[in-house]
Amino acid sequence: MLDERKLKILGAIVDEYIVTGEPVGSKTISKLADINVSSATIRNDMAVLEQLGYLEQPHTSAGRIPTFSGYRLYIEKIMKENPLSEDDKKMLDSMLDTDAQTEEALIQSASTALAEVTKCAVVASNLAPKYSVITKVEVIPTGKRLYVLLLITSSGSIKNKVCRLEFDLTPEQLDFFSKYMEENLNGVSLESLSEEMFQQIIVAMGAYMITLSPLINAVYEMSKGLMQKELTVSGEKNLLQCKDFDHNEIVTFLEHKNELTELIDESFNGIQVLFGKEKDSFVIGNSSMISSQVKKDGKTAGSLGIIGPMRLDYKKVIPYIEYFTKKISDIISEEDIPDTPGKGPEEE
Repeated sequence: MLDERKLKILGAIVDEYIVTGEPVGSKTISKLADINVSSATIRNDMAVLEQLGYLEQPHTSAGRIPTFSGYRLYIEKIMKENPLSEDDKKMLDSMLDTDAQTEEALIQSASTALAEVTKCAVVASNLAPKYSVITKVEVIPTGKRLYVLLLITSSGSIKNKVCRLEFDLTPEQLDFFSKYMEENLNGVSLESLSEEMFQQIIVAMGAYMITLSPLINAVYEMSKGLMQKELTVSGEKNLLQCKDFDHNEIVTFLEHKNELTELIDESFNGIQVLFGKEKDSFVIGNSSMISSQVKKDGKTAGSLGIIGPMRLDYKKVIPYIEYFTKKISDIISEEDIPDTPGKGPEEE
């Protein structure tokens, strides 16, 4: 257990290193107003902090810099709360498109704003709405042997798909399909859907199995699409402009950015801070990711994450992401905003 003085010295080193990017020596710390001990005492405490893994010395006779363990202790135990001022809130509000027509657009607006105000990259994940249920499946004839399928969920998500069949369907077949979908899929949760379930539905159609099974398979493909998580990255250029990063690692990250989905979705409650050295799958080594979840009526609707160097101004950045995620959560919980816009039909 570290005493108050060592915690204060660690906090001072982190604050100084965040500003300068240079190793911090005992003389620099001894000049601070709230550190009332000699340079020798500070050096001894710095040696202890290094032994415990909170500091490291990049070069012989140089000062110390924080390790990711040091940053984590700083964030969890040392860093003081830094509430946003009313001017800060007004600035952030002006950057957010509160008139966005969809939740997806609102979260993307917040991502763009966060990237601009933090000078970091921002990842956004709109989580699969597992708690949604199917409310409607509709088939619409649009031409010779051409049909559009619509799949609508209780959360407002809409998927559509164009199907080309080998034959035209009769009015009787279309009517049977609509009623059959209503009886077998309406009210069914997306989470419970499976390929086996759809195969059972096809077999149970009896005489209609051969003619209507392509439509059933298309509905299954659309349901899988609704369950897929999408991850977007804003402010990639901020990563490339950061001198703390290896550019080859940034390129690898951008090529495999979807692998971040599971990491960003781990921020179940409040703020999560993850350092690149803690996870092999997080390819930017000297980095940190701060993430927080967006909630809709108490349920997870998406995540926002800021990716920057470990030498990040956490006292400023964490309140920004907290403010945006709370603001978005309040907006989408109070208003009837669709999850995703209706997109052009996909052709099978």
